Order: sequence, then structure tokens, then C-alpha cells
Amino acid sequence: MKDETPVLHVLDVYKSYGDKLILDNIDLSVKAGELCTLVGPSGSGKSTLLRLVLGQELPTEGQLLIDGEPVGFPDPTRGIVFQRYSLFPHLTVLENVCLGANLAAGLIERRRRRREIRDEAMGYLERVRLGAHAGKYPHELSGGMQQRVAIAQSLIKKPRILLMDEPFGALDPDTREEMQVFLLELWDESRMTVFFVTHDLEEAAYLGTRILVLSQYYTDDRGAGAQRGAKLVADYRLPRLAASTEVKREAGFAELIDRIRFEGFSPDHLQHVREFNLQHPDSFQTLTSREESAWT
Repeated sequence: MKDETPVLHVLDVYKSYGDKLILDNIDLSVKAGELCTLVGPSGSGKSTLLRLVLGQELPTEGQLLIDGEPVGFPDPTRGIVFQRYSLFPHLTVLENVCLGANLAAGLIERRRRRREIRDEAMGYLERVRLGAHAGKYPHELSGGMQQRVAIAQSLIKKPRILLMDEPFGALDPDTREEMQVFLLELWDESRMTVFFVTHDLEEAAYLGTRILVLSQYYTDDRGAGAQRGAKLVADYRLPRLAASTEVKREAGFAELIDRIRFEGFSPDHLQHVREFNLQHPDSFQTLTSREESAWT
């Protein structure tokens, strides 16, 4: 029987900073092989949720599980790629990619596996189409190439989930689109599980097999004076086809973006928690009695 344990399971998660509630009863289940894109208005807590999955921060309440085990401090099960490249300028491209594997090994193991680690790093550089640039230093590469090195840095640690926080946000539009195509090709080859945070709705709709919309713009039965944090107000399942960038110019693509903008980005459109567009088959919601009192 196929193991259906989700790679990531988030249950009743709240996150506050002092008196300010950022995330409000978040529920999420992600199976292996999903390319999840997470969008939401400014202040909705997108990066906060990513840091909780990474283990960089702890939830105020609730559970986060990776493969059924509680999320602990950051470890190799979760790779991370930030907007700013995590490369050491004094190391070559190859040395940067080897670094993660070297740090995870003890001194004796590192010496014993030196050639093996180097060959493995070269394999990942070939996968991200940078094998010919292994001996260069980061400053000799373009922004898109540096970000591909950062992705190879994460992949060599074989994470269960690859977390990406606005990874293409600092790139010019043409390079950004090239990196989107590259990521889809890499995902199509490996079917890795990706959790991709972006503020760009077009990017989210183009990349995702699943789009999660996190928003503070909603209502429930707690009353006008209640403090509310952001919730997942929409959860779309999208087909992943070998789509070219031409799909971005189709009417249906624009309609999807408009729908996401309406559901999650408009302070004037406050959906009730019972009306959230949670159409993905793995989506679920555990509302409190106060949130849905008028519906019970």
C-alpha cells in the first residue's frame, strides 16, 4: 500500500509576536512532489510561515510535522534558497556547492569522501547547467547563474522539502522568466517537493501545481473587535503540463490571477471562513467554535 503520509502537515498553527497575531489557525497538508506557491498581501505572514516550516522560528500554538515527525531546528530535511544568494565570495562555484556536504561530515569522513563529494557536487552543477563554470567565483557569474548555484547548494543535501523565499525577486524580468522555466524543468526531472514564497501572482500561477493564498482579509463570527491573523483563504490545484511561457498570455491564466487577487488581496472583499475557496483535495480546515458559531 502506498504511504500517504504527507511530507508537511500543519495543524492549528498560530504565530504571534507580542500582542500581534500574524498567523491564525493555519491548516495545511502537502504530499510529496507538490510545487506549492504561496502568495498573499504584504503583512500576511508568508515568510513567517516559511520560517516555521524551516524551523527557524517556533509556532505560538499548534503542530508542524515533517514526514510525521515534529519540526525541529533547521536541518538537511529542509533546503532553503533566499532572494539574496547564499554564496561565499572567496570560494569557487564548486567549493560553494561542496560546502554543505563537507559541513555535514566529520573531519575523517570529509577526507575519506573528498572525491565522492566533489563528483556529486559536479553532478548537481551539471543538472543546473553550470558544470562549465565550476572553477569560477560568484562575482564572475550573472544573477541568475548565482541563484542556480544556490539551488545546487540546497539540492546536494537532498532535502525532503526545498523552501524558496522570493528566490527570483532580485532578478531582472527576462532572467526571472528564464529561472522560472529552469525551475520547472528541474522539478519535472526530480519531482521534488517545493514550497515557493512569492509576491508575484503571475509567477505563482505559472510555477505552481498548487497555489496557496494567505490573507488577513476575511471575516468570521468572532465579532468586529476580535483580533485576527492571516488564514489560508484559497487553495488551488493546478495541472502541471509542459507549459511554455506563452500560457501567461492566455485568457484563463489572467482570469486565475484576477480571481486570486479578488479572494486574497482586497480589503473590501471579506469572505467568511466558511466561504474560502479550498478546492485542493488535501485542503482542510479546523475552525474554532467562535469562528463559526453562527453556522453551527
